[in-house]
Amino acid sequence: MVYKIRVILNSKEDVIRDIAILKTKNLENLHNAISNAFGFSGREMAAFYRADDDWNQGEEFPLFDMSDGLDSKVQMQNMLIENVLEEKEHKLIYVYDFFTMWSFYIELIETDLDQQDIELPSLLFSLGTIPKVAPDLQFESEDLSKEFDEDKDDEFDEFGFDEYMNYE
Repeated sequence: MVYKIRVILNSKEDVIRDIAILKTKNLENLHNAISNAFGFSGREMAAFYRADDDWNQGEEFPLFDMSDGLDSKVQMQNMLIENVLEEKEHKLIYVYDFFTMWSFYIELIETDLDQQDIELPSLLFSLGTIPKVAPDLQFESEDLSKEFDEDKDDEFDEFGFDEYMNYE
């Protein structure tokens, strides 16, 4: 079965590519298809991450496992596309080149694409031009200062931390 996968650059401008690929290919094959579709060499480090409906980053599938035996991760070459994108609207985040941080949103948009006449993987649709440099990513965090209001939170006192925090 052929999947139609939408790849969207995380940028202000619309830069979108739709790719047709066999669901039985692995994530490294998808990495190569995305690299080709966006004009990258494909030689830089990259990783896919599972994502929920709000695009929160989950489990990582790196191109190469750099963990040196600690907390080993499943590499792209060992994970089939059909095992991470099982249903329409399932999502992944893809990061290419950890120095420049090209970041993409990936979504499965069709699961039974009939593409018998084309060589796979194939670029089906292209919108927008990729910028010369990766867009700056804006990381925003919650304001947690209210949760640690010293007037309301005396947890440190029960452990005797106040004397360490108030020394002169």
